[in-house]
Amino acid sequence: MKIFLDTANIQDIGRYAYLIDGVTTNPSLLAREEGGNNLEGFIKKITSLINGPISVEVINQQFDGIINEARRISSIAPNIVVKIPMTPEGIRATSLLSKEGIQTNVTLIFSPNQAYLAAKAGATYVSIFVGRLDDIGHEGMEVVKNTLEIFKKQQCQSQVIVASIRHPIHVCDAATYGAHVVTIPPGVLDLMYNHPLTDIGLTRFLNDWKRASNAQ
Repeated sequence: MKIFLDTANIQDIGRYAYLIDGVTTNPSLLAREEGGNNLEGFIKKITSLINGPISVEVINQQFDGIINEARRISSIAPNIVVKIPMTPEGIRATSLLSKEGIQTNVTLIFSPNQAYLAAKAGATYVSIFVGRLDDIGHEGMEVVKNTLEIFKKQQCQSQVIVASIRHPIHVCDAATYGAHVVTIPPGVLDLMYNHPLTDIGLTRFLNDWKRASNAQ
């Protein structure tokens, strides 16, 4: 399972560049960062750090606007993936863009049906927002599980991205179900390093070493 970092923060991307396989951004994440409104310049900074897929979202919601914006975004760098909304106009645009060889990531997916439509349109990635489903009392990971089963049986080529990650358990479940990609906020990735028994064990090892050194 590939790990993407869900952020537009240059410092966080640089901090985890040795580990991650790609980056996902969205307009909200870009708006938080200084210089994020200069899309081309900002994305070039990210692509200088990461060779893997970099998802950048369109703002336009109508077919012609999506197509024009997607072509412009994809021209920034060869590893750009254009994020397209899960709407009828978005899926129609995805179909055309896929025929042009432009990589797409259909975003804001909340059901296997939506994921399947995106896959049929030729999406490179489909992003299922598990955390937002959990927030309204649904089982987000169940949607991931069902989608993966459908894609396997129907031989869909699209890769499933597990998005809207709230905690490390989401990451573990995504890997268990066989998701292709999980996109993780920096704060959650930080938590994945930690376990109290690791801290206890390290402290014990160091204390034992100090005692042995002092005894010599």
